[in-house]
Amino acid sequence: MEISAKTDYAVRALLGLAERAPELVKVDVIIGEQHLPRKFVEAILGELRRAGLVRSQRGAEGGYALARPANEITLGAVIRAVDGPLAEVRGLRPHETTYEGVAEHLPEVWVAVRASLRRVLDETTLAQVLSGKLPPHVRRMVDAPDAWLPR
Repeated sequence: MEISAKTDYAVRALLGLAERAPELVKVDVIIGEQHLPRKFVEAILGELRRAGLVRSQRGAEGGYALARPANEITLGAVIRAVDGPLAEVRGLRPHETTYEGVAEHLPEVWVAVRASLRRVLDETTLAQVLSGKLPPHVRRMVDAPDAWLPR
C-alpha cells in the first residue's frame, strides 16, 4: 500500500486541529507547524469539510475545526474522504475481482489485505495517534521486531 501525499497531509492537518479542538484554527497555523503546501492543504480541507470531518468558518475570527471529536474520526475515514477506498485492484474493489486458472483464489488474498488495512485504519482514531495510545493490536504490530525493517 502506498500512502499518498494527500492522505499524509490530511491526517497531519487533522491532528493539528485535534490538538486544538474545539477552537478554530487558521490555515497558516496548520500549514506552518507541519510545513505543508498551502494550496494543496486548502483543497484537502475542502474535501474533508464536504466529507463531514471538519467545519469551517469564514472571516477574521474564522478557521477550521474538527466536525466531530477526535476519538470518533478514524484514519480509515480520512483516507476514504481524500483518496477513496482503502484497497483497489485495477480500479475494482477486492471482492469484485475474479480470475480463472492458477489465479482463481487470488481475490481471497486481496480481500484479506483489505481486511488487514481495515483492522488498523478503521480501529485507530486521531485521538489515539495524537496521544500515542494506539489500539493494543496496532501497538503489537508496531512493536514487532521486524516491523521497522525494510524488505
